[in-house]
Amino acid sequence: MSTAAVAPTRTGQVLADLLPASRVRDAALVLGGAALTGIAAQIAVPVPGSPVPVTGQTFAALLVGTSLGAGRGLLSLVVYALAGLAGVPWFAEGTSGAGVSFGYIIGMMLAATVVGALARRGADRSVLRTAGTMLLGEAIIYAIGVPYLALAADMSASAAIAAGLTPFLIGDALKAALAMGLLPAAWKFVNKR
Repeated sequence: MSTAAVAPTRTGQVLADLLPASRVRDAALVLGGAALTGIAAQIAVPVPGSPVPVTGQTFAALLVGTSLGAGRGLLSLVVYALAGLAGVPWFAEGTSGAGVSFGYIIGMMLAATVVGALARRGADRSVLRTAGTMLLGEAIIYAIGVPYLALAADMSASAAIAAGLTPFLIGDALKAALAMGLLPAAWKFVNKR
C-alpha cells in the first residue's frame, strides 16, 4: 500500500487517535502525559548562575502535546501543574509549588496546546515540519517563562534572558532534533502497517 493511499485516512489525527477511542483511553493518556512530564522533569542538570535547570520536562511537554493533540495535551499539562502546586514533588529536581520557574510550566501548557493543534494538521509527519513545530513550542515556553522568571526572581530582562534562555538554546536544539527523528518515524511505522 502506498503512503499516498494511507495518508488521507490520517488527516486530522494525532498519534493517540490511532488507539481505540474511549473515555478510559483519554483519561489514561492524560494521566500518562502528566506522569511522563513529571518523570522527565527529574532529568535535571543545574545551570551555574541560573535558578532554572536543564530538564527533560520541556521535551516531554512538547511530545505530549504533539502525540495527544491540543485538548488532551493541555489537560495533561494542567494535571501536571495542579498536582505540582498541590505538593507532588515532580517539578524539576523534585520540587513542587510555584517557584521562580513556574512560568515555564505555564508556557508548557500553552505550547502543548499549540503543537497539538499543529500536529492534528500534520505538522509532526515530516522532519522539517516537526522542527518548526518544536521550535515554535519552545519559543512559546520561553515567551512566558523568561518574563515570569524576571518578575519572580526580581531580575532585569537582560539578566532573565541570560539565566533563563541563553544557556538552554543548545539543549533545546538537541531536543528538537530528537523529536524530528521520533515523530515522523512513528508516522512512517504506522503508515507501513
